Amino acid sequence: MRRLNRKKTLSLMKELDAFPKVPESYVETSASGGTVSLIAFTTIAFLTIMEFMVYRDTWMKYEYEVDKDFTSKLRINIDITVAMRCQYVGADVLDLAETMVASADGLIYEPVPFELTPQQKELQRMLQLIQSRLQEEHSLQDVIFKSAFKSASTALPPREDNSLQSPDACRIHGHLYVNKVAGNFHITVGKAIPHPRGHAHLAALVSHESYNFSHRIDHLSFGELIPGIINPLDGTEKIASDHNQMFQYFITVVPTKLHTYKISAETHQFSVTERERVINHAAGSHGVSGIFMKYDISSLMVTVTEEHMPFWQFLVRLCGIIGGIFSTTGILHGFGRFVAEIIFCRFRLGSHRSPSVPLPDGHTSNHLPLITDNSTH
Repeated sequence: MRRLNRKKTLSLMKELDAFPKVPESYVETSASGGTVSLIAFTTIAFLTIMEFMVYRDTWMKYEYEVDKDFTSKLRINIDITVAMRCQYVGADVLDLAETMVASADGLIYEPVPFELTPQQKELQRMLQLIQSRLQEEHSLQDVIFKSAFKSASTALPPREDNSLQSPDACRIHGHLYVNKVAGNFHITVGKAIPHPRGHAHLAALVSHESYNFSHRIDHLSFGELIPGIINPLDGTEKIASDHNQMFQYFITVVPTKLHTYKISAETHQFSVTERERVINHAAGSHGVSGIFMKYDISSLMVTVTEEHMPFWQFLVRLCGIIGGIFSTTGILHGFGRFVAEIIFCRFRLGSHRSPSVPLPDGHTSNHLPLITDNSTH
């Protein structure tokens, strides 16, 4: 009984076979078929390798939504060197939501030489080269996002010749927290003094001849500090052509959530527009000498996620490549053989045509003469 059930099951499975086997004695091979098969196998191998490389690669997905977080503080990370002594300059933030000056106690004033060491100049040139390439190839930003990780660093290396040069500049570095509204971070002459109607700087005791707002921005970012991320102003260096010169940076900050396979963080991207001019009240160019960074917070938030092709999708695409190439090459090979057979058949028919037979009246006949018994004798 069990053997009978097995035979029935086996016969049923044979009837459901969608891949019938052809005996080898019925299979005919040809040189053209072997050539097409070799081309098909080579193409399949090449496309499979390319598809595997696409499967290994990742891409960045951008999603946009309204930023509903308006109660948290915004962190500003600063590392700027100004070509003036620290006792002559002051940095502070004026928040547009308040009339008082936001405290800048988180900043450190460090006397340093303005001239960079050879190692520091090399890093600065590298940053400037990357910035120029980023302006031409915007897709490089995705590469920077994917390569960012917490152990990397884009800060300038420490100086190894501190005793050779006297400090003629002031490095202002650190971080501070402000409200998520538009504001103005500025560095100008004199220390800031808050008062009920705004703020002021003690600039009366500093002579105009000592004004020099040549500066270098080694780092400026908003939000969580992520080493390895290159920001638009990193590596910027400006040399003042006049004592009374104003440098302005108009910055638009976009909250960004970054999720990659190496890091997940909440940071901020920003775009910047630069402007500089000489303060000359007689010529109508009014203002205050210094460095002014006016920032505004965008109402949109960007979520950047690194995505990878699913394995099932890779298998589907791979099966499509193999099956499609086999089917296409089979169709092309069959069509080629059909055309070749038609051409060769016509050639054979032309070569086997009978010779023409002359008739008594001068005409010719292409028909073969009938063979009769009398003709055989």
